[in-house]
Amino acid sequence: MAIPDLIKRRLTRDREMTTITLRIPVDVVDSMKNIAPQKGFSGYQALLKTYISDGLRKDEAEYVFSKHARIMEALKKRGVDEKLIAEVERDVA
Repeated sequence: MAIPDLIKRRLTRDREMTTITLRIPVDVVDSMKNIAPQKGFSGYQALLKTYISDGLRKDEAEYVFSKHARIMEALKKRGVDEKLIAEVERDVA
């Protein structure tokens, strides 16, 4: 099986970055500051990025790269009506 383009792009080091602002409770940040060095991170922001990446990879495995998702994408490419695909997805869920 070929490596999807999305994964190939993630493996490059020169990806474009953006800055975002998150409102996170102080006690959560304090916990991350305590946990980060125990997990080998230099700071809580690196730990937070890891948490986000791990969750994203899990969700992509389920919703983007799963056999189910690939079948739905193949049906779309073959011209199957998107409303019908959505109906089938609801039935399967």
